[in-house]
Amino acid sequence: PDGLVTAATYPGVDLVVSGLVGAVGLAPTYAAVQAGRHVALANKESLVVAGEQVMAQAAASGCRVLPVDSEHNALHQCLRGESIEEVRNLWLTASGGPFRGYSKERLGRVTQAEALDHPTWKMGPKITIDSATLMNKGLEVIEARWLFGMPPGRIRVVVHPQSVVHSMVEFADGSFKAQLGITDMRHPIQYALSWPDRWETELPPFNPVVAGKLEFEEPDGERFPCLGLAYRALEAGGAAPAVLNAANEVAVGAFLDGRAEFLDIPRLIAAALDRHGGEDGSSVEELLAVDAKTRRSTLKVLDKGVRG
Repeated sequence: PDGLVTAATYPGVDLVVSGLVGAVGLAPTYAAVQAGRHVALANKESLVVAGEQVMAQAAASGCRVLPVDSEHNALHQCLRGESIEEVRNLWLTASGGPFRGYSKERLGRVTQAEALDHPTWKMGPKITIDSATLMNKGLEVIEARWLFGMPPGRIRVVVHPQSVVHSMVEFADGSFKAQLGITDMRHPIQYALSWPDRWETELPPFNPVVAGKLEFEEPDGERFPCLGLAYRALEAGGAAPAVLNAANEVAVGAFLDGRAEFLDIPRLIAAALDRHGGEDGSSVEELLAVDAKTRRSTLKVLDKGVRG
């Protein structure tokens, strides 16, 4: 951990790419903005756990936080030259993951291999499982709230299986702007590194004719309750998002280790939010303490058996 902070604040660095997985990325990301370093942020958990604190410190230090997540990167592109006051809603697109058409009964029998087989994106195991549960989209809702200063009720999620439209902005007059492109993370990474310029790229060009039919549908909150749990934590405020994230990290780890079933993931998260004592978590240190406490309590529940 000390080495990560040292790297994030290294003298002479002007841009820090925060690409760690999980809440472990918070301390070095926060240290980077404290030191006045611009941050290309691929570690969404930094803003999930302590978005208010990180963005306030970035504003105070005069540095920018550029999103690398494809959805938030798309929103950033759509908002170039626009006034946030004229925005009605932000629309985050979700692929729906590998289990979009599965019944709840079938979800109770999915395997690790099935959950890790994402239909459109190639990602690491943790984020791939988050995509399968729709928790990844929930975490992105929280991230968007702090990146763009948008209240939760104006951040919408729509399932878009083709993953061609990476996200959309709806304006006060009813107009939409969308960012489309190939499903390759090298594009948003390059945009974050090159901003405010756009560089030439050797990536294959997007062809709307080849893309074909584009579909959009409402997410199913009953079969995929993690998205609703994320909204619940965001509305509760304080340290609740830190509780949500910590419980999710433990639950996903348990699923990947074979100690929990797929549907145990939302059960563990909901139980953690139910146990949450309502701590305010006004500082990064307090939020990290809540994170550690939640991990311990969630592991205890896991050891006793998720369903009692």
